[in-house]
Amino acid sequence: MTMAMRAAAKVAAAGPCGLRGLFSTLSSTFPFIPPPTNQPERPQAEPSTNLFVSGLSKRTTTEGLREAFAKFGEVVNARVVTDRINGYSKGFGFVRYATVDEAAEGIKGMDGKFLDGWVIFAEYARPRPPLPDNNAGPPPRSSPYGSPYGRQ
Repeated sequence: MTMAMRAAAKVAAAGPCGLRGLFSTLSSTFPFIPPPTNQPERPQAEPSTNLFVSGLSKRTTTEGLREAFAKFGEVVNARVVTDRINGYSKGFGFVRYATVDEAAEGIKGMDGKFLDGWVIFAEYARPRPPLPDNNAGPPPRSSPYGSPYGRQ
């Protein structure tokens, strides 16, 4: 019997893990325990007619989003936020219903459901925070040529 065969026989006889135990980095005595999440849960947004939809596929279109949510009420506006360069979805969008009740039905009907092969999440949209008054615009240019180094 060769040395390799003897080693394999020892591993096979060593226990229920067999060869898997030899090549596995995790053992049954060291299970994976995910780290605790220390992030506080975000407060829910107040009910409104505007919904935030996340988890969208790159191929989801505004029309597809509108059609999916129109089953639950009158959709006033739907918009998939897209990348300016390639035009693909950034993975989120907004849907506005005519009434708050229809928006609630839209959340019940679409939250956690599949759209274009991806699980999406629907929730009430949070209002945008107000913009700070300082630095309201770009800094003024000091050179009439648009470059601090002058004409080049």
